[in-house]
Amino acid sequence: MKTISVTTKAGIVEGVCDARFAGVRDAFVENFEARGEIGASVSLTLEGKPVVDLWGGRKAPGGDPWTRDTISIVFSSTKGAMALCAHALADRGQLDLDAPIVKYWPEFGQNGKEAALVSMALDHSVGVPHIRQVPKKGAFNDYNHMVDVIAKEAPFWVPGTRNGYHAITMSWTVGEIVHRAAKKRMGRFFADEIAKPLDLDFWIGLPEVQEHRVAPMIAVVPTPEMAQSRFFQRAMSDFNSPSHFFLRDVAAFEPNTREGRAAEIGAGNGVTNARGLAGLYAPLANGGTLNGVRIVGKDTLARMGRVSMATHEDATLVIPTRFALGYMKSMDNRALGGSDSASCLLTEAAFGHVGAGGSIGFADPECRMSFGYTMNQMGAGLLLNDRGQSLVDEAYKALGYRSNAGGAWVM
Repeated sequence: MKTISVTTKAGIVEGVCDARFAGVRDAFVENFEARGEIGASVSLTLEGKPVVDLWGGRKAPGGDPWTRDTISIVFSSTKGAMALCAHALADRGQLDLDAPIVKYWPEFGQNGKEAALVSMALDHSVGVPHIRQVPKKGAFNDYNHMVDVIAKEAPFWVPGTRNGYHAITMSWTVGEIVHRAAKKRMGRFFADEIAKPLDLDFWIGLPEVQEHRVAPMIAVVPTPEMAQSRFFQRAMSDFNSPSHFFLRDVAAFEPNTREGRAAEIGAGNGVTNARGLAGLYAPLANGGTLNGVRIVGKDTLARMGRVSMATHEDATLVIPTRFALGYMKSMDNRALGGSDSASCLLTEAAFGHVGAGGSIGFADPECRMSFGYTMNQMGAGLLLNDRGQSLVDEAYKALGYRSNAGGAWVM
């Protein structure tokens, strides 16, 4: 691979890149020059081997350089790691995804949730996308408190009958199911059973000794398009909607505090870089095993990538969405009015997850590629903005994919 060093208006872009993926390198540089990137990283593996590993810019405007080992919160890109914990347990026979949640967590069976299945917690149909009560200060950092609140919460709909993005509450629905099945907390399970065997620079609950490496997140500046979006209009007109509670809860999340990064919030506070995301998905792009480390078997892997729930209007995001069990599938909302960066264009075989502001990690078993992109300057929209999507597009073009006009990349 060729060593890269390019000076941009935001700082130096460095790393290595296989010549075949020069388009990814050029798009990454263009993000700093023309799309407002401050600090970021992008990483790809192909057949389990690194082919792109780039980073650059700064940890903050005018601040220290974003180096090879800089890490940041990846928000909902964390969900891919959390979901993998559940699937790993299922693969080992310790968790039945088709069983009622109460088999593992009896306290959850209250107020209309008695028959809810484990799979429903993974595909956003379990019916508790948010809590109705205003969360106490620091509530999301208090795992036991949130588990108790979620257990008592009445569902917004009969579990399994529709879906609405569970932006933060998956931390305690899926998180506590993993806890009960594994006999250890999800953050610890991920560290011991996923991150350590794969040598991932990835935490759900960041140790204090790693704090010096973190690039703080930079909030997006609201735009008129954001204010006119379907999601924002619903959030500001229906104060009992999941959309409204999502907007409320964003303000309660504390990604730039020590407490917010140290907590175990499996749906939203994972800390890593692009290398960590690509490394997470590398075994999943290659049959479930990488370098002799078996994460899941082929049957489990097939279920992980299959669409489990899709809708024309997500109860939270107010756009069409498509989910596998814990993962996003390719979503094409480019023709939808009142949507702003509400698409994520992959292949039909790919599965992964985006994070607020535009990060993404995914596996594509069809072409045996894994991909990660992280950044500190958050972008607008509900899914991918032009920075992340441009990198994904160039990766697929490099592999000979022809078009995404049909809503997913095809040869």
